[in-house]
Amino acid sequence: MTANHDSLEAGFSAAADPLFREFSVRSLHLRNRIVMSPMTRTHSPGGVPGEKVARYYRRRAEGGTGLIITEGVAIDHPASVDHASVPNMFASTALDGWRSVVDGVHEAGGRIIPQLWHVGPLWGAMGGSPAVTPMRPSGLWGTPGITTYSDDYVRASEPVTRAMTTADINSVIEAFRAAARGAVDAGFDGIALHGGHGYLLDAFLWADTNRRDDEWGGDAERRAAFPAAVVRAIREEIGEELPIFFRFSQHKQQDFGARLANTPEELGALLRPLVEAGVDVLDASARRFQAPAFEGSDLSLAGWAKQLTGASSMAVGSVGIGSAIKDRRSSGNPILDNRDELLRRLDDEEFDLIAIGRLHLADPDLVRTLRSGGPLPQYDYGKHESALL
Repeated sequence: MTANHDSLEAGFSAAADPLFREFSVRSLHLRNRIVMSPMTRTHSPGGVPGEKVARYYRRRAEGGTGLIITEGVAIDHPASVDHASVPNMFASTALDGWRSVVDGVHEAGGRIIPQLWHVGPLWGAMGGSPAVTPMRPSGLWGTPGITTYSDDYVRASEPVTRAMTTADINSVIEAFRAAARGAVDAGFDGIALHGGHGYLLDAFLWADTNRRDDEWGGDAERRAAFPAAVVRAIREEIGEELPIFFRFSQHKQQDFGARLANTPEELGALLRPLVEAGVDVLDASARRFQAPAFEGSDLSLAGWAKQLTGASSMAVGSVGIGSAIKDRRSSGNPILDNRDELLRRLDDEEFDLIAIGRLHLADPDLVRTLRSGGPLPQYDYGKHESALL
């Protein structure tokens, strides 16, 4: 342990607060249950994370955060990510940059894993060339609903494109595999996959965008075949030592009111193939971490994921914040102290980890605040959303 870790935890009874109990999965050992949630930063020109990015992540590790999951990271595929300043996990210069990031986090006593990302149907939301064909399971963007996207972007995205071919699918699987190898070589402590919010892996899981009738579509289990194949390829590549995290969600960027699964049975059919393929932690992204996922039960989405699969689960969604993400620009970001509810659910082992996003932007020392019981920091959209502080 580093001196930073010792001073942070000195005199604190782990049994007194479930946030500060240690957690282990495969070779990953965490000093607490608090995770920095992945948040896109676009501060890596040319896809290369530099000194500012390294300092940004190191500050959160110095503040005591148990695990950092990086912003989404592009894999080596032409339609992976549509912004030139999103970091990638394939160029030699980018891998060198990530080694500096990882070394800094480790020196500060933290652990870090990258979130590998392919935007799939949502190509063009951040820019990108219109000449690039978005990767869509069935050529569909998704039925528009409640969204923060502009009307112009939605109208431009709605026309049906060609469906992904077998060659497309195999190419993307291999790009994920190669990115995982690059991450391991850079020293990361595991792998995370973005399989939520309407992006590519989620687009296969979601019946609205996956209307295929081959081995990659159909019922819930068949819709899970492509994400499971990606997981399986990564597990084959990285071996048995490192853990794999998988983010999933009910809501989509195309429609915050969408649902991936309408029943626990459907959710289980989607998630179990992922766990069987090698996922260790299911990252249940919800607009509010404590919201009941299905009628007739108080159980959260993360709680259902754990109960249905037996895998560890992680909750995320509006810890300490009283406004929904879709309302963040118009309604401000009032503080909502929901720590008691978080502690109750962690103590009941409903889920195993809690990922916190926006409060980590507001305060790199968030974990010390949580440990001391002090007032939660104020997240300010205008100040914190795009800054690298």
